[in-house]
Order: sequence, then structure tokens, then C-alpha cells
Amino acid sequence: MRIFLSCIVLACCTAVAVVAAAAPVEAPVEAPAATRALARDIFAHIVAIDSSAGTGGVPKVAAYLAAQFRDGGFPEADIHTVPLGDTASLVVRYRGDGSAGRPIDFMAHMDVIPARRADWLRDPFQLVEEDGYFFGRGTWDIKQEVALLSATFLRLKAEGYVPGRDLILVFSGDEETAQRTVADLADAHRELVDAEFALNGDGGNGVLSEDTGEPIIHYVQGAEKSSAAFILTTHNPGGHSSQPRADNAIYELADALKALQTYQFPVSWNDWTLGDFREAGSVTPGALGAAMRKFAANPRDKAAADALTANPAYIGRVRTTCVATMLEGGHAENALPQSASATVNCRIFPGTSMAEVQAVLQRLVGPKVDVSPAYEALVSPPSPVRADVMAAVAAAVAAANPGARVVPTQASYATDGSVFRNAGIPTYGVEATFTKNSDEFAHGLNERIRVSSFYAGLTYWYTMVKTLAAPAAR
Repeated sequence: MRIFLSCIVLACCTAVAVVAAAAPVEAPVEAPAATRALARDIFAHIVAIDSSAGTGGVPKVAAYLAAQFRDGGFPEADIHTVPLGDTASLVVRYRGDGSAGRPIDFMAHMDVIPARRADWLRDPFQLVEEDGYFFGRGTWDIKQEVALLSATFLRLKAEGYVPGRDLILVFSGDEETAQRTVADLADAHRELVDAEFALNGDGGNGVLSEDTGEPIIHYVQGAEKSSAAFILTTHNPGGHSSQPRADNAIYELADALKALQTYQFPVSWNDWTLGDFREAGSVTPGALGAAMRKFAANPRDKAAADALTANPAYIGRVRTTCVATMLEGGHAENALPQSASATVNCRIFPGTSMAEVQAVLQRLVGPKVDVSPAYEALVSPPSPVRADVMAAVAAAVAAANPGARVVPTQASYATDGSVFRNAGIPTYGVEATFTKNSDEFAHGLNERIRVSSFYAGLTYWYTMVKTLAAPAAR
């Protein structure tokens, strides 16, 4: 579940393109034709399976992929399909010699959100190649990463490569809904997925210039804000509308919402957001760029924080945010309301607990308003910045999409990575594929990905694996 990351692109797409083009770059490295054909075949097969919630499609995707790994030489004992209700997860271990350290997880999810054929120009459950794009549900979120990772593992196995550590594919089955499968793996099957860290294909991403189509940015996502919902409720004895009183459930709720509207949570930051603003500020012109640079240098600079807060594109990177999203109140047109309620959606900055946010809301709205969580949100800590991961991403980007800047970032959405982080496995969003902001249709109609970007992802993951899993010299 993702929202396209465009911190730099929205502000200065042209400026970034100039910076990226200023340095000479080598041509990208292409994967072998056989690997490209294998990846496309896997991609087409899994896109053709409707794996949205309630369809029973995820186990079919898992069974198909498991067969590919068996045929590709992976031992049956290292291929694990883990059912959970009407969905499943798939875990495949690529055995290494242990010389380079503990295992690495490589994550993606097999499920997609629903798509109605009548709404699409093409069949959403058929991979269609047209005008330089692959169309279909999941082509961008995120079956392309499932196909790329699978094909990369199969290529390495066919080459007889022995990594210096175990490599573990972790394909979950309900990231778009309840995230029960990844939680089940982390809790009940920890021995299958325990790793030094995880690389998540469902986080971070590459950005192409709107003007030239050249790769300009590759985000590495090391933290995620958590989504939480709180219900604000007022109660009143009610009565006949012909006899209004000063106390009124709807008015009291309105007062509470006005108090929320004017409140700002404290400024927050971490290495990922500061790194993001440092890079963005270096190429963003005008007052906005100056505010980014000042905030990165000193996040206690109130003027800089206020300038970023005033911009909806950046407020989520400097604070926890809460906003009213739904209202309900009263029971009859001619009766005083006996209750009124509002749903408030909060995006919680890593390091802040759900209980802290609830306490702030309760203090704001006062004792006449009940504040209760709509569900138990998962709040995960940021991952530490790892030099080896950043260097491996830089090497992979240089091989597959030369010229792009590697930029740290924090996501304002949540993925399966938040579950692993919370379980003590540092996780880094390092999606292989690049797209233009204008081409981003994840969860939307006519979802698509550039054909060239898909195939470049094979070089990206191959380079990433061999950089991080190189056997130690003997």
C-alpha cells in the first residue's frame, strides 16, 4: 500500500533533471535474454490471477511460484507455503555459505486491490504490452517486484551462485488489507524469516523526469508513519427540537473539531527525513528550498518547520498529523441530537505511540468528548541507516538506472515493512522500478509500468544481491 513519493519531484522536477544530467553516466547493463523472458512469463502468469481479498487467488499465485522454484533447483525443504485463512504467504530460502553474515529478507506482496473489468480500457487481469507499457492490476503495486525477485533468484541459482549468506524471499498475502500474513510470519514462523535486515520491494521507488523520461531520483525508505483512527463522540439526553438548550451534542463535537483544527503536533525528525530534506533542499529553488536546507541543518528552526508545515506536501514529514475525515450525528430531523461522532485519521510519526496521540486528542477536546481508538494501530520505529545498504542501492541504481540520485526518505503510508520493523528486523524500502509521477496509477484504473523499467529491475536486483551477499574472501 503506497503513495507515490515525490518530495523532490513535485518541487523541482526540472532542476533535479539538470543535476542528474550534469555527471557523465554509463549505459545501463541489460539482463540476459533468457532472464528477461522468464521474468516476463512469471509477470504475465501472476497478473492473470486475481489475487484481491476474498478471491482465493493468493494461494494460486503462491502455488505457481513454488513450482517455479522447485523446477529451478530449490530444495523442497526450502520452499514454504504458509496458509492463513483464505490467503497465504510464500517463503523461499536460498542457502549461502554463511561467510558474509546473517540472512537478508527480500519482501513483496502477492495480493492486489480489486479491479472491475467494466471500468478498465483493458482486461485488468491480463498482462498487456502496449506503447512501451505493461498494463494490468498489480503491474505497479506490486507484482512486478514479485516477478523481478523471483526471476533474479532463479537466475542466480541457474548460474550456480553461492551467496555468502542465506537469502530469503518473503511474499505476503494480504498487505493491502489486514497484513495478517506478514504478522503471522514474524510471530509464529520467525525461524523462516529471521534476518539481519530486510529489503522491501513495496517501499521507496525510482522517479523519472517528466520532461525527458530519464531516471533522476531513487528513494530509499527507512521509516514509515503509522495510520491510526480515533472516534470522537459526544452524548446528550436529547429532547424535542422545539426546546433547544445550550448543551448540544453536535455543537460540542463541532467545538472539539475546531480545537483539533488549530492544533499542531510537535516537530519531529529522524535521519531519514533530515536526509530527504538535505537532498531536496540542494535542488529546490526559492523559499521552499531554503526552508528544507535550514530544517535539515537545524530541525529546531521554528521558521523553517512552519514553512514546511504550511505546505501539504511536506507537513507529514515534520509532524504527526490528525484530521477529521467523517461525521455522523443526530437521529431525527425534529429531535435534539443524543450523540454525534467524528472519525479522525492520524498519521503518527515514528517514535510516537498511539497512546500519546490519544492523550493529546483527549486533552484538546476536553472531558465532554470521548476519544477512543477505532483499531489498534501498528507503530514501528525507524530503521537505522546502514552504509552497506545505501552503498548497495547506489551500485544497483548505477548499473540499472545510471544518473539517478539515491535519496533517503520516510513514507507517510504503511507497508509490511512496518510489521518487520516492529518485530526487530530493520527494513528498507528499495523498490527496483522507476516511473513518472504522471504515470503512477497504483490502486487506480489502467495501472501500468514502463516495459524498460521492468527489465531494468532485473539488473537492479541482481546487482543488489551480489553486492550484499558476496562471499567473504578465503
